[in-house]
Amino acid sequence: MFTGLIESVGEVVSVAPVPSGHTLRVRTTLAPELRDGESVAVNGVCLTVTHVHDGAMHADIGAETARITTLGRLRPGLPVNLERAMRADSRLGGHFVQGHVDGMSAIERVRRDGETTWIRIGVPPVLARLMVRKGSIAVDGISLTIADLTDAWFEVMIIPFTWTHTHLPSVRAGDPVNLECDMVGKYVIRAMEAWATSPAARTTTQGSATRHAENGDPARARAHTACSRPSRTRSRPLPTAG
Repeated sequence: MFTGLIESVGEVVSVAPVPSGHTLRVRTTLAPELRDGESVAVNGVCLTVTHVHDGAMHADIGAETARITTLGRLRPGLPVNLERAMRADSRLGGHFVQGHVDGMSAIERVRRDGETTWIRIGVPPVLARLMVRKGSIAVDGISLTIADLTDAWFEVMIIPFTWTHTHLPSVRAGDPVNLECDMVGKYVIRAMEAWATSPAARTTTQGSATRHAENGDPARARAHTACSRPSRTRSRPLPTAG
């Protein structure tokens, strides 16, 4: 579990293909504090430190993780956001970030506005229902607030401190980024979907419709009856990595 507050910006030293995926080596100032088996979020993807040597951490990237995140596109010299797993006795300054990426998207625009920077990112259709204006989202592991939202894109405002303490100065329009939507929102939506298709929901809704009809309110009765019908659309499971 992470917070989305980036601790350090590392530099990719190497990405080597292996039968199971890739091995990643990242040079970082965190190296002296890392231990084998520790979890580190690399651009928002939870990886396990396999060993530390000569100022660099080593980690394995599975084939599926490389496919559904941006880690499969890393190359030597690129900066990456790094965050160690959160401690139970520390403040939660960002929001709950699992390091399990929900999907990728592309940066559409980077616009300077005085000392701040606005970044526009496309909204993947499968993730649209998980985003809300003023809600939290992790972009390449950075805890950010959705400042504006449409069906096609969302925007985040980057303050100078975040700009200078993450890899964001290196990003350009067209670059892919990892997205992880707010964990709390995902559980709420899943619970609502499960409730909507449960026998208890149909019984409760039908009972409410009957009461409204008996009380002479046919409009509300019809509304409750409509809510009790199963949706014609089926939600698709979200691919995750980490």
